[in-house]
Formats: sequence, structure tokens, C-alpha cells
Amino acid sequence: MFQAVVAPLLLLIWLLSGTAAADTTGKLWQQFQDRLVSGDGRVIDVHTPRQHTTSEGQAYALFMALVMNDQARFDQLLRWTENNLAQGDLESHLPAWQWGRKADGSWSVVDANSASDADLWLAYTLAEAGRLWCRPRLSKLADSLARRMLREESVDLPGLGLMLLPGPRGFALQPGRWRLNPSYLPLQLLRRFAQLQPDRGWEKILENTVMMLRTSRHGFVPDWIIYDASADFLPDSKYRARGGYDAIRVYLWAGMLHEEEPYRPVLLSLLRPMADRLKQLGKPPRSIDTETGISTDFGPAGFSAALMPLLVSLRYSEALAQAEKHAVEVLEHPDYYYDQVLSLFALGWMEGYYRFGPRGQLLPKWNKSCMED
Repeated sequence: MFQAVVAPLLLLIWLLSGTAAADTTGKLWQQFQDRLVSGDGRVIDVHTPRQHTTSEGQAYALFMALVMNDQARFDQLLRWTENNLAQGDLESHLPAWQWGRKADGSWSVVDANSASDADLWLAYTLAEAGRLWCRPRLSKLADSLARRMLREESVDLPGLGLMLLPGPRGFALQPGRWRLNPSYLPLQLLRRFAQLQPDRGWEKILENTVMMLRTSRHGFVPDWIIYDASADFLPDSKYRARGGYDAIRVYLWAGMLHEEEPYRPVLLSLLRPMADRLKQLGKPPRSIDTETGISTDFGPAGFSAALMPLLVSLRYSEALAQAEKHAVEVLEHPDYYYDQVLSLFALGWMEGYYRFGPRGQLLPKWNKSCMED
């Protein structure tokens, strides 16, 4: 049974408007499958030279298939992911993050390093699918994948504690320095695994993620952050402390937090400047220098969609109307993978297809008699 979350008045007004009645999410999901998913379950970023597929894309599509209660599509996506990214066995291997056409024209894994954001979404989706569809194998896969993430992708940072790195290789820099990505760590998912695997360290990762986010200057989150054992969190000079393509997801995940999440008030207060910037400019910025607060250019329609849950949570009615006007343009660009997935997450939540519960559990709109808490 779908467990309704008490919505702010602003969201209720939006849901009663013509936009919600149009079922933009349903149209986007069908469009996404028609244009970006192959017949065998591969999500394709068609605008890349290698026509590549990422573990992120597979995980996002699996989540939406669960939200839409489409087990056939889910199984197809999972089968392709396991066979092509995880050497045929997700219990034994983290999925490679990138697959596509290689220089010699062959098709296979391009980069075997895993990506912890994709792994986290994949493990979460498997766990919730196992629970909601009463499929023990999916629950078992989720458990082993999450345990493998802790073994291979987490590190005990001196002076901080356990933290999830973006991947197992390439993020430990010179001695005493590590590169982190704030958008890889949605609090809902960390909260859920803290419940599913208590005493494994997920609660500490959640706490450290909030600590990392609270160091963002001017209320804008950078794409990448450096943790220095002697100087705490620092802007990543390699990326010029820029917040844009990656960081936009931080605002999306925060906007969808359940009202009983203890860290929700902290994050809403922290991220309010982005809502103010959208209200000021009419559209979200494409990129922000998080050290100075200076923004450049306008982001695509998917960025506006991604900010809509945050605007609802902050009760920014004027800015929400501005974002909505821009966000609907995503329907005009069905081949833009990133815009599509940002919009599926955001508008799916806005239109009531799903919510996250107080302990991070997925609350889909569809009913299922075997569903347990």
C-alpha cells in the first residue's frame, strides 16, 4: 500500500494543477525507453562518441522500472547489467562503470573501475525490489553488493571515519588526501542501508556526508571535494571548486527527503541559496564557482526539473512556477540522457509516483500485498 507523505500546501496545489494531470512522468518514461534503451536492456547515452552505457544509467533505469512496477523491464535491465558490467555475477563483482565501443570497433567494458553512486542506487533498488516484489534473490544480491561496496569502495579517513569513495581506484590522491563527490551520497539511501545493515558503518557514512555538505561555502555544493587529513574538507582545485553537472543532484536528493529525516532541516537551510539564485535568474545556473558564489550561463531543462522538489520543500511558489515552465522543455529533447533521468526522478516524485519513507524505504504509488516495512 502506498504510504502517503503529508505534502506541503505548495505541492498539493501543484498536484491539483494541469501539469500533474498531464502525467509528464509517464510520457518521459515511455520516451526514455523508446529512445535510450536498447532491445536487450542497455541504456545508451546516444550523444557520446562511443555510444556508451554507464552503470549509473542502468541503476537509474532499474529504479524507475521498480517505481513503475514493470518487472519485465526490470529483469531485462538487470540481466544486461549483470552479464555485461559484472562479468555475469553481481554477487562477486562490482559493475564496471563504462561500457561501449572501443577504439578497435569492438563493444565491451571501456573502464572496469566501478562507480559508487551507481552501486549505491543499484543495491538500494535491488533491496527495495526484493522487498516490494517478494523476490529473495534480489534481496540477496542487494546485501552482497552493499557489503562489497563497504569492502572495496569505503575508506576510514583519519580524523573523520568511514566514508564512501567515488570508486575503488583513482580517488586516493597523495598521502593524506582523497577526492569525494557529494552527489554520490543521497541521504535516503544511506539511511536505508543503516537500517538494513546495522553496525556495518552506513550510519557513520551518513553522518560524514552531512558534515561534508555543511562545509559548502555560500550554500552552493561543488561537484568534487578534497578531504585532507590535516585540513579537513577543501575545494578541489582541479575542478576550480565548480558546482554544476554533478552537484545538481545534491539539491534533487535533498528536496525529496522525508519530513521526519533528522538532517532535512539542516540541508534545506544549507541549500536555500540555490533556490534564491533560481528565483533571481529565472533559471538555474549551469555552473557556480562555489568559492565566490558567482554563477555562469543557464543550466538545461533537466536542472530546473531537478530543483523542483527542493523548491516544494522550501515552499518557494514563485520559483517553482519558473522552474516548471523551463522543466517541461525536457520533452522536446528525448535524446538528452542526463536531462531525462533528472526529470524522471524529480517529476516522478512531484507527481506522486513514489516517495521515500522516514527510514529511506521506497514508497511507490502502486499497491502490493506482500509489501513489508
